[in-house]
Amino acid sequence: MPRLIQAVPKYRKHRASGQAIVTINGRDHYLGPHNSKSSKLEYDRLVTEWLSSGRSASFGAAQPELTIVELVADYLLFAKEYYGDRTHGTFATMKRVARPLKALYGRTPAAEFGVVQFKAVRQAIIAEDHSRGHVNELMSRMVAIFRWGAAEGKIPANVAQTLAIIPGLRKGRTTLRETEPVRPVEPKIVEATLPHLSPIVAAMVRFQLLTGARPGEVCKLRPCDVDRSGEVWTAKPAEHKTAHFGKDRTIFIGPQAQDILRPYLLRDAIDCCFSPGESAAWWREQRAAARKTPLSCGNRAGTNRKRKPARKPGGRFKTGSYAVAITRACIKARIEHWSPNQLRHAAATEVRREFGLEAAQIVLGHSKADVTQVYAERDLAKGLEVAKRIG
Repeated sequence: MPRLIQAVPKYRKHRASGQAIVTINGRDHYLGPHNSKSSKLEYDRLVTEWLSSGRSASFGAAQPELTIVELVADYLLFAKEYYGDRTHGTFATMKRVARPLKALYGRTPAAEFGVVQFKAVRQAIIAEDHSRGHVNELMSRMVAIFRWGAAEGKIPANVAQTLAIIPGLRKGRTTLRETEPVRPVEPKIVEATLPHLSPIVAAMVRFQLLTGARPGEVCKLRPCDVDRSGEVWTAKPAEHKTAHFGKDRTIFIGPQAQDILRPYLLRDAIDCCFSPGESAAWWREQRAAARKTPLSCGNRAGTNRKRKPARKPGGRFKTGSYAVAITRACIKARIEHWSPNQLRHAAATEVRREFGLEAAQIVLGHSKADVTQVYAERDLAKGLEVAKRIG
């Protein structure tokens, strides 16, 4: 018989005491006199709480009894549903954080996790040769697990509060390596890359450079997201980085970006504008055109393809495949590698130089100007000019 995963624990009678009882996760809960109204209300309450916890395997455990393994398992179930299970998303990062935590303190009660244990886990992560910033990021993600546990009533609140006040590793106060900040990509580097990209990916690059959109926003852009009623088009992506905060995102599309995007709007309204399938087909055509073997010899076009390939182009580009396409083009062009995020930095820098920080903040869709400062490089030319005159 298949296991009924949608079943709920039964309301039963405990013969020895005459009380009603329900068993959840192997733990018995006594509800009061059997068949009484109060016992049935208590049963409804317990089952509802268990269901609202996502059928948590640790439901019913007292706070001092809940182990780190149980807390992490409950959190990952929540994170998978909340963030999705993308290969390079938040859920994947949380799984990486959970590994050293479970390895060192898996059987430790979560209520007993403190400063000493925090620093031990951090030292284990440091031993993996991460940068200082990445170590701090992973530790903040680990604190988020305990903060979630406290918010769900699984562990005492003071555990998360104690971990939250532990300072991160400071620059210059540790031997860990530092990473270089993301810099804008130079226009000449972009121009040298474009001839080695498919027309679809090249259009994505040019569109992103003109609009300052995020790589994911370009990959997910659909015709139905674009409002073409005005002189300047606007796009409101259904999915974007800050959507879960209740914030709207508007991408402003000027005349040059419109000319790039227009051919890719001639498709179903809910299909993504930029198709990896079309890009793959273009590369096949290029290989066929460059073929040196006569058509009467060797394989004919399409005869050596698998009927059911393990991998085939999806309905839209992913940010990872978009970045890989650019990296391969850089290798062909024999130039330094750059990433799609650097296009956003380049667009921010140009907007700030021409129109100021506030304009860059609006174009990038930031709610705070200090975030825009990270993306928009300061115009050093102005500083040099001032130094020449008064220095």
